[in-house]
Amino acid sequence: MLDDSAAIVDGPWRHRTVSAAGARFHVAELGTGPLVLFLHGFPQFWWAWRHQLTALAGAGYRAVAVDLRGYGASDKTPRGYDLVTLAQDAAGLVRALGEAEAVVVGHGVGGVVGWTMTAYHPDHVRALAAVAAPHPRRSARIAARMGPGLRHLLRSQVPILPEHRLLQDGCVRVGELLREWSGPGWPDRTTEERYRLAFSIPKVSHCSLEYHRWIFRSRFRPDGARYNVRMRGPVRVPVLQVHGAEDPVCPWEIARASRALVAGPYRWERVPGAGHFPHEERPEEVSRALLEWIGDWERTTVEK
Repeated sequence: MLDDSAAIVDGPWRHRTVSAAGARFHVAELGTGPLVLFLHGFPQFWWAWRHQLTALAGAGYRAVAVDLRGYGASDKTPRGYDLVTLAQDAAGLVRALGEAEAVVVGHGVGGVVGWTMTAYHPDHVRALAAVAAPHPRRSARIAARMGPGLRHLLRSQVPILPEHRLLQDGCVRVGELLREWSGPGWPDRTTEERYRLAFSIPKVSHCSLEYHRWIFRSRFRPDGARYNVRMRGPVRVPVLQVHGAEDPVCPWEIARASRALVAGPYRWERVPGAGHFPHEERPEEVSRALLEWIGDWERTTVEK
């Protein structure tokens, strides 16, 4: 086991702790300009966005990647892993960073948090980029495929044992998940070791699985019913969906069905050869797609 320092990776960015929504969050920040907030997925941490941090900061944006609640060097609270609280965390971070709104970019469960923000905190979301993350109202369709993501979700419902499995042999299972869910050739050894090291931080294995437990169990509880009602409204902010063509966790056809729930400007980008982690498997393509999308709707807004 290691302490939180395993999540402090050197680079051109600046590390700091930000208080929001009653918790402390570790962020890596680079650049100045309009705020772009990056939310990672499972089983990663802020470092997943290292390529996009440098690309967007170089293009004139303030790029901030956060360790979500329970991950990396952020607080590992005993509760707060439901999507409503996590969306409140992200909205609070926007305010704590001194901004009224941000472009929110989320991968996997971080993307689901982003979708949730559009319903619960729309004034803080300037636009949403969802990477390998279908709208929550479309994610149920994944169950019909019985793919690796659903199998992981179901296995996570058992108490204690899933945490232990993730921690065994230096978190070797984390590396296996990265390889199983990605396209061919990723991750390299150094990248895998970085994620295994960060997952060894005390409580991360438990906290990360609490996300998946709420997502599954809430379907049978009143809090989940209230969430589903709130998520029925159309998404009115600009949306970009980026999805790997070979994603085994969520097939791209299911993710693209989210289009029907977006009333605002919408763009779809399918990344050939990439699996569930296109922002790392094909970082240049994803960074380009982000910059082109942001630039296009910014220009449209100015022209209006």
